Amino acid sequence: MKAEAEVGVYYLVSIAAALLLSAALVEATGGSWADVVGALLNGSVLKPGRIGLTIGVAVPMLIVALGTVISTRAGLVNIGQEGQLLVGAAAATYVGVELGGPGPLVVVALILAGVAGGALWAGVAAVLRYWRGVPEVLTTLLMVTIATQLVGYGLKNQRFLLAPADGRANRQQISEQLAEDRRLGRLVLLGNELPVSVFLAVALVALLSLVMARTVFGFRLRMLGSNARTARRVGVSEVRYGGAALVASGAMAGLAGAVMLAGGNFGNYTLVPGFSSGIGWTGLLVALVARQRAVSAVGVALVFAALRTGSGFLAATGVERRITNVVEALLVLALLIPPALVFLRHRRRAMGLSAEQLRDG
Repeated sequence: MKAEAEVGVYYLVSIAAALLLSAALVEATGGSWADVVGALLNGSVLKPGRIGLTIGVAVPMLIVALGTVISTRAGLVNIGQEGQLLVGAAAATYVGVELGGPGPLVVVALILAGVAGGALWAGVAAVLRYWRGVPEVLTTLLMVTIATQLVGYGLKNQRFLLAPADGRANRQQISEQLAEDRRLGRLVLLGNELPVSVFLAVALVALLSLVMARTVFGFRLRMLGSNARTARRVGVSEVRYGGAALVASGAMAGLAGAVMLAGGNFGNYTLVPGFSSGIGWTGLLVALVARQRAVSAVGVALVFAALRTGSGFLAATGVERRITNVVEALLVLALLIPPALVFLRHRRRAMGLSAEQLRDG
């Protein structure tokens, strides 16, 4: 209990220091910290409808973070979520526009297409990792650029993603908008519109927590991530479980892209250049700050989403809205410092015990 209380103090001190430094930076740029806080709160939770918008932005961040938790628990470093999300969104767009049939059926199909697109893109990195020994940290990152160029090419050709010329400016590279019956539903609660994808995200959090803590598959993933050599000795296939974890991570990112498209909070139900809006990178940070815990990622995603939605109200304060990026970075550093301090303390203690044993021996 004493150790846990000490770690809690570390977190409080680190967060307080990050907020104080953020306030100092705002004041140094000629703004008022009180005005900035007020604008962020108004833009994210206080003004009518803003809570629903913040939750809608948090959902894809959370889904990406959950996928990151899966790959990291298996000892893999997937940092290509931005590209996997974009490919998933492109696949969902193509199916959502081109597939015939009842609207609800098409919604299900485009969601599955997003999952398949993200899984396929991560699957390439998995094949290279276990077939050729190429580190996934390199392949997943490099494939973000390929995904961006590939989707950009699709948005220049009408046979792929570009909307018909009628009703579109000549240089406007956008997809056709999803029909109304091909969109995810939205609920109105206390004056806020909530996408139904909120319930999907919550269900995924519960499912992932259960799988990781209570199933053989989750146990083997954690064993592989903790000590791959020991896992192999007891019969855990690194190719099977590691590959599955990387593909599942990409599938979650692709699902986030499909949810962003069909949910309407991004791109107005169309695929546009820059559609991913950095959600893939932010979801990666969410998982990092949450220390690979699915439940903790819920709160972290809401904080990051609030900073994003609240930044739109900063113009009235005279402060550049990119200051929220600085605040995000400082919060990330603040939440990473306590684990690092605990690690260093444990390592120092272990080295001290080893030295003492050598003297005694």
